[in-house]
Amino acid sequence: MKRQAISSDSAPLAIGPYSQAILSEGLLFTSGQIPLDPAKGKVVEGGIEEQSHQVMKNLGAILEAAGLAYGDLLKCTVFLSDMKNFQTFNEVYACYFEGGGPAPARSTVEVSALPLGVLIEIEAIARA
Repeated sequence: MKRQAISSDSAPLAIGPYSQAILSEGLLFTSGQIPLDPAKGKVVEGGIEEQSHQVMKNLGAILEAAGLAYGDLLKCTVFLSDMKNFQTFNEVYACYFEGGGPAPARSTVEVSALPLGVLIEIEAIARA
């Protein structure tokens, strides 16, 4: 099985022994994306709305580096630090799939903590 690392300077660089994404057998598997501004290397200011947009932008940059788009997403797993943020996150998330066919399958779970104290993290699988 051939594996190819996918990387984008427009998304936060991996800070450990992992890749931003791996392309294998026609599928792209992304690492979890948090709301880091890749230009500043810092968590974006604001609440769940701003953080959700940044995570989706980071995910979009990785998809683009693989020659893909949001419409190619098959499954997203969303980690929220507080389910009270679900409705606002959902509104932001929905705008990335307007008019582009069906949204990907998705799981959303609340976790006790996320890296750097962020409010959200998303990992995804897309078809290449």
